[in-house]
Amino acid sequence: MIKKHEVKVYSTSTCPWCVRAKDFLKKNKIEFKEVNVAEDQEAAQFMIEKTQQMGVPVIQVGNEFVIGFDELKLKILLGLK
Repeated sequence: MIKKHEVKVYSTSTCPWCVRAKDFLKKNKIEFKEVNVAEDQEAAQFMIEKTQQMGVPVIQVGNEFVIGFDELKLKILLGLK
């Protein structure tokens, strides 16, 4: 059973790992909001404050943050097999 969470992907348009993360979510039919931190400075600041990370992708699942494209952690948080 897939858990229902609000998912946000903090990314940039030039990040190959961001593309992989978004492809993974699409493949697993997980709805997500993409936030381009290169264009949205307020979102970039929020991401840095919450994670102490400037690199992308950062994937927010509910109140949890996944740094980078960590497929195993995403599967666990999203309830995927």
